[in-house]
Amino acid sequence: MKNTVAEYILQKLKEVGVKRIWAVTGDALNAFSDAVQKDEDIDWISVRHEENAAFACYGSAQLTEDLAVCAGTVGPGALHLINGLYNAKKARVPVLAITGQVPSANIGTDYFQETDLKKIFDDICGFQGIIRNADQTPRLVTKALQVALWDKTVVRLEIPHDLTTATIDATYFDHPIIRSKSKLICPDEDIVKAAELLSGKKKVTILAGCGARDAKEEVLQLSNSLKAPIVHTLKASDVFDSNIPNVVGLTGLIGNHPGYSAVLNCEVLLMIGTDFPYSNFLPHDKEIIQIDIRPENLGNRTSISHGIVGDAADTVHRINSKTKINDDTSFMESHQKSHKKWLEKMDKESSLENDKTPLLPSLFAHELNKQASTDAVFSMDTGESVVWGVRYMTFDNDRRIIGSFNHGSMAVGLPSCLGAQAAYPGREVWGLVGDGAFGMSMHDLVTAVRYNYPIKMIVFNNSELGFVKMEMEEAGFARADEALKLQNPDFVAYAKACGADGMRVEKAEDIPVAIAKAKNSDKPFVIDAIVTSGALTLPPKITLEEAYGFTKSKAKEAILALEGDESQWKNIKSEIKAYFAKK
Repeated sequence: MKNTVAEYILQKLKEVGVKRIWAVTGDALNAFSDAVQKDEDIDWISVRHEENAAFACYGSAQLTEDLAVCAGTVGPGALHLINGLYNAKKARVPVLAITGQVPSANIGTDYFQETDLKKIFDDICGFQGIIRNADQTPRLVTKALQVALWDKTVVRLEIPHDLTTATIDATYFDHPIIRSKSKLICPDEDIVKAAELLSGKKKVTILAGCGARDAKEEVLQLSNSLKAPIVHTLKASDVFDSNIPNVVGLTGLIGNHPGYSAVLNCEVLLMIGTDFPYSNFLPHDKEIIQIDIRPENLGNRTSISHGIVGDAADTVHRINSKTKINDDTSFMESHQKSHKKWLEKMDKESSLENDKTPLLPSLFAHELNKQASTDAVFSMDTGESVVWGVRYMTFDNDRRIIGSFNHGSMAVGLPSCLGAQAAYPGREVWGLVGDGAFGMSMHDLVTAVRYNYPIKMIVFNNSELGFVKMEMEEAGFARADEALKLQNPDFVAYAKACGADGMRVEKAEDIPVAIAKAKNSDKPFVIDAIVTSGALTLPPKITLEEAYGFTKSKAKEAILALEGDESQWKNIKSEIKAYFAKK
C-alpha cells in the first residue's frame, strides 16, 4: 500500500523514536494532524502558541539529545516558531520544524498568508526540505532527519497544502536513518604539544563548558594531576557542580570572584568544550589551549596558543597520560578556600532567618535546593532567575538545568518545562521564572493541565523587569519606571482558573510549605513568590566603566527622588533594605 506524504513523514519520525509533535494546527496542516490522530504511536500536543511549541522541543531535545518535532501552518503559524527554533539552533539540539505552505499553484503569487519561508528560515536551519512533488518526500525527509541528528541542529520540512495527502509513487530514496557514535580523534602531535605547554606549570586553570559533559571523569583526573582549579560555564553548572572539590565556580557576568580569579591569574588556561562568549572575562596575555569538536570555535573569543579539534574525553585522557604531575597545590588551594567562603556567604544570604519583606529571591532557590529530587530538571528563564538558580543551588547527582543560555530569550521557562516533563514523566520539573517572562508564556499553563504535566513554577514576582533594570543602571541611565514596571495579575488565581494549583508566598516561614506542596502536587503548581526588586545581581568584577555607569545612574535616581519622583525613592529604599537583609 502506498503512503501519502503525511503518512510517510510519520513513518520516518517513528523510526527515529519521535513520540510527539508540538503544534498549532491550521488549514495547511489539517490533513497532517489528522494522520497523527489516526496513528497510535505519535501524539499531537496542541499548544496555545507556536513559539512555546518550539521552546518545548528545545527542552526535550536538550535533555534527551533525541529529535523533537514542532509544527506551524503557512506564514503566520510558521513565523511564530522562529524564536524558539533560534534557541534550539544556538543550543545545538536536534529539532525538526514542519511548516505548511499555500497550495502549490498559488506559490509566488502573494497569496493569502503566503511568505517566503525558505528565505525567512535560512539563518536558522541546517537544512530545509522544500517538497514540491510527492515523490521528493523520501529523499528530503531522510536528509532532514540525518542532518538534524548528525549536526545537532534545526531542520525544516515545507509541505504545500495540496501535497499533504498526495500519494508517493517512487520510494527509491527510502532507507533507514543512519546514526553513528563516531568520534573525532585528534593526531598525536596535538597531544604532545598540549602536554609540553602544560608540563612544569604551577598555575593551570581548566575552563570547562557543556561540551565536556561526556568527559567529566577525564577532566577531573587531569585537574588532580595538574592541581588545576576547574571553572565552568553557565551551561556546565550541572556537569561540574560546586560540590566537586576542584571546582571553584563560574566566571562571566553572573559568575563569582574565585572563578574569575582562577581564569585571569593562571599561567595556562585550558578551555575544554566551550565557546564562552565574554572576551572581557578571558585572559589575553596567557598561554591558552582550546579543545573543541567545532574548528570555528578555536580562537573565536581570545587568542590561543594551541587549538585541538577532537573529542573532549579522548583528547583530555591522552593529554593526561603525557603530562607531568604538578606537586604545587598552592594555586588550587587558594581558590578552593576562596570558593568555600563564597559558598558560605551564599548560604548565609539565603537563610530563612532573612525574613524581611519583601523577601530575597535567594531564599526560594536555597529551599528548593534542599527539597527538590536528586534527578530534578530546572528550567531557568532568562534574567535574574538564572542568577538565583546558579548562585544558591547545586546540581550534583542527576540534576539538569535548561534555559536560553546562548540565545538569551525570555519566555523559555514554562514551555521548556513542558518539553522536559513530556520527555521525563517520572522526574520533577521546576521552572524558575521572572514575572515578566512568565507573563509572556503563561497561556500554555493550560497545556500543562490538559496533558497532565505536573510542572512546578516558581514565579519571582517583584513587579518589574529586574535584569533589564540592572543593565539600564550599568549603562548610566536612571530607572525608567514606565518601561520596567509590571502590573501583574493574581498568579495563583490564574493557575487555579486554568485547572492548576498554586500558593502565594510573602513570608519566609511559608517557603518550605509552598515548595513541599508543589513537590507533592499531581497538578501543575505555581508559587507566586513575592520578592524584593532591590536585590542586586553584580558581576564578579566591576570595571571602571561599569562603576561609573552605576554611580551616574544612582546619582540621577537620587536627584529624581529629591524632586518628588516616588518610584525612584521606592527603588532606593528597596535596594538599601535588600542589602541589609543579606547581612
